Amino acid sequence: MGFISGLVMGALVGIGLVAGWSRMMVHRSTKRISKAVDIKILGSLNRDDLRKLCGDRFPEWISFPAFEQVKWLNKQLSKLWPFIAEAATAIVKDSVEPLLDDYRPPGITSLRFSKFSLGSVPPKIEGIKVQSLNKGQIIMDIDLRWGGDPSIILAVEALVASLPIQLKDLQVFTIVRVIFQLSEEIPCISAVVVALLSEPKPRIDYVLKAVGGSLTAIPGLSDMIDDTVQTIVSDQLEWPHRIVVPLGGVDVDISELELKPQGRISITVVKATSLKNMEVIGKSDPYVTLHIRPVFKVKTKVINNNLNPVWNETFELIAEDKETQSIVFEVFDEDDISQDKKLGIVKLPLVDLEAETSKEFELRLLPSLDMMKIKDKKDRGTITVKVLYHALSKEEQLAALEEEKNILETRQKLKAAGVIGSTVDALGGAVGGAASLVGTGVSAGAVIVGSGLGAGAGLVGSGFHALSKAGKYMGKTVSQQFSSSNSKRSGNVSPSAQSDGPGS
Repeated sequence: MGFISGLVMGALVGIGLVAGWSRMMVHRSTKRISKAVDIKILGSLNRDDLRKLCGDRFPEWISFPAFEQVKWLNKQLSKLWPFIAEAATAIVKDSVEPLLDDYRPPGITSLRFSKFSLGSVPPKIEGIKVQSLNKGQIIMDIDLRWGGDPSIILAVEALVASLPIQLKDLQVFTIVRVIFQLSEEIPCISAVVVALLSEPKPRIDYVLKAVGGSLTAIPGLSDMIDDTVQTIVSDQLEWPHRIVVPLGGVDVDISELELKPQGRISITVVKATSLKNMEVIGKSDPYVTLHIRPVFKVKTKVINNNLNPVWNETFELIAEDKETQSIVFEVFDEDDISQDKKLGIVKLPLVDLEAETSKEFELRLLPSLDMMKIKDKKDRGTITVKVLYHALSKEEQLAALEEEKNILETRQKLKAAGVIGSTVDALGGAVGGAASLVGTGVSAGAVIVGSGLGAGAGLVGSGFHALSKAGKYMGKTVSQQFSSSNSKRSGNVSPSAQSDGPGS
């Protein structure tokens, strides 16, 4: 009896094992088939489809093998980082603090670092793509990710409060373009150009935390800092803007690497229609600011109590790269008591323009250029503009460089006198009670009205001559701000020298 029961139990166990093994194999086969289908579907997706599925964090080399993995470089970078971080801390702080002051938003009287350290976590290079676009140059696009542990505290002072702000959980996702200019003399590299590619858009994520206080002490502080950071990145580091660093112990001409104007754009702000009303009593008082680079922003006059304003004002802006730059139009509601409210924003890519051909555009205003973060997607109305693009000759490029020098010098004087808060403040319309800067288009530029500055400002007479050209701006290179003061250069060393460079 025991033998028979053992035989039966063994048979049952054997049948169970075989059945379980068979079921497991069927399950594994089903999973393999499912994975194969998923892989086939993923393999058919293009760049835009992958970005929608994965967001901006996926490494470029996963879907685009042109980006090569460089694990060996990351190992060396982790060893070098303590020395790089210590050396870079002072350089970055000295370079960025003046920019914070130049791009300081309205309502903030001082913006500086009270503590700055890059931390102990090195960046990670996800992939590198080497290109051969120009003779005598090596061009590398570096997929850089950094989830660092820096110690950064901003000392923010406003009219209503003073507050230290700590930046925490900093994360950077960007493609860095590095250009090595080759030479025949050791070290065989005469200069290095560094820029952030505009596509994909550089991402800088962080959390702001007040030290010993609350962010609500200064209304809108978080948005102000976010806007300032994004403005500095787009205006100073995003291609075509770049950092040019001369290398080696010999004099080199790097003027060809500098940022230079390509075209002059005449822009007529015609009108806006069906603007959103931001007032409880009456209607909004709209005006428009426009820029290619925020540091050279201009603005129209204010039309009071009107949701369908007509301006018909013309300005001129300078472009350095028609393929990648855009004109940004922002419509605001002027408020005498609080900060002006944004009614809408829209961007017009310069690549859509034809040289020497005037075109009229009716652009639909958006709540933000990044619609993913906006819940209120209601219609904001439209703005109508006329645009004419003119490609600059060599002589016109030199004139534009000299013109930029005059404009920047005048803005620095106005800033020192307290007429404008920072160099990114738009000229045109009323600017506080100190003076009135009236933008009247290309024919007159901007005119200082009245004697509100007083004798103490010290800006009377020839100091305002450059404002007659205030409607005509161009972008500037940032190599002078970031390169060493003792670097030897025979190219563009200062704004005054830019017009004399052979390649300007």
